[in-house]
Amino acid sequence: MCGIVGYIGNKDAVSVLVDGLKSLEYRGYDSSGISILDGDSNISTYKSAGKLNNLEEQLKTSNVPTSTIGIAHTRWATHGEPTQNNAHPHSGSESNVFVVHNGIVENFSELRNEIENSGSDLNSDTDSETIPHLIESYLSQSNNLEEAVMFAAKKIKGANSIVVMSKNFPEKIIALRTGHAGGIIVGHADSEMLVASDLPALIPYTNKVTYLDGGEMVVLTKSKATFFNLDGQKITKSIDTIDYNSSSAEKGNYEHFMLKEINEQPESITSSLRGRILFDESKVTLPDFPLTNKEISNLERIVIVGMGTSLHAAMIARTWIEQISGIPAEWDNSSEFRYRNPIIKKNTLFISISQSGETADTLAAMGKAKDAEVKQLTLCNYMGSQATRVADGTLELKAGLEIGVAATKTFICSLSALYILAIFLGQERNHLKESDRKNLVDELTKLPELLGRTLEISDQIEKIADKFHSYSDFLFLG
Repeated sequence: MCGIVGYIGNKDAVSVLVDGLKSLEYRGYDSSGISILDGDSNISTYKSAGKLNNLEEQLKTSNVPTSTIGIAHTRWATHGEPTQNNAHPHSGSESNVFVVHNGIVENFSELRNEIENSGSDLNSDTDSETIPHLIESYLSQSNNLEEAVMFAAKKIKGANSIVVMSKNFPEKIIALRTGHAGGIIVGHADSEMLVASDLPALIPYTNKVTYLDGGEMVVLTKSKATFFNLDGQKITKSIDTIDYNSSSAEKGNYEHFMLKEINEQPESITSSLRGRILFDESKVTLPDFPLTNKEISNLERIVIVGMGTSLHAAMIARTWIEQISGIPAEWDNSSEFRYRNPIIKKNTLFISISQSGETADTLAAMGKAKDAEVKQLTLCNYMGSQATRVADGTLELKAGLEIGVAATKTFICSLSALYILAIFLGQERNHLKESDRKNLVDELTKLPELLGRTLEISDQIEKIADKFHSYSDFLFLG
């Protein structure tokens, strides 16, 4: 997983790019870099191993030109050690095309041999460096950047997200996505356009976004975004409005984002309950649920997949669903589910959990379910993301923007949504007694208040943490 940012507009590109990388640093700590294009169409690149502050120090001591267009990257290494030389952006042998990349070029060895046999030298150990070499090779034949990028995209194998800049085409940035690669999100602002791998880099500038699907490309100028498929045909994409503002991407009076987001959990849980609980009747309502009452009654199995904290939410939800709704359930790691041949029979509900809606392995697992032609429900924090477009229905987490690396709001809202789902299924299947349903719903509605009370004793919790934080194992009896 890597963080990508691109900017073209009228602001100082370095500031926009570095701020964007700060908001995406959770996506990579190994190295970082930026490339900017000045008014004379010269591209300057600054790269550093280690955390982002190393790059910031380098920029402070360098004679950085004024620029309003650039690309940037923060990296978790897959190919090559986390060194300055392996940091992105990478360029071709002619230093014409510069690229930032998230993904794995599966035919890297084959392409490397092809490039070296042509007389060009590769200066890093990364698979990413093959991409600008390929683009420059095609560019020498067509002098059309869009065509060269599309040809290169078809040449490389695997799931990849790529952002491209060229000194010969100073008025544009190109971004593309192949397969189930990490996200590429376009930000539409006033006389400026942005592209990033996740929303936190865009929110300070705009809440108007477009998500790229696999096999799609976008050409950005200061004034517009033009979308294509990888066959060069223009396509129409919608612009979604994200219900966040720049203040949600600021720490406020908190020392760090994780602490801020811990304290926002009661509000997030309230949002996750809103519109889903009929308080007078102590019932759950999910108006846009993608299954009919008959299909719910006929369910024989539920499969829940996720990664990281989403997987942990799935583990807990299995017990809830079986106990509350009476439907056999199982959880699976998305990265394992996608690489085996899972048996998915009729009358199965497939549930995916992806906080971003762009998790590559979870999207691939969803592809398996789609092939099996079973109904899909996804739990996601961002409407309009790819997971919400693949699934038949979405339970939005409603956690709000989360920037901290450790999941706080998104995890607890995942649990809340899954608990609501379990009650809803038990209710619709008449598996729950009315008194049991009433107790479950009533207890659920107390959760925001209970979370608030817990936060009020943070001083006590801090003392406990100070006493026990060095212990590696705990034994719970009960």
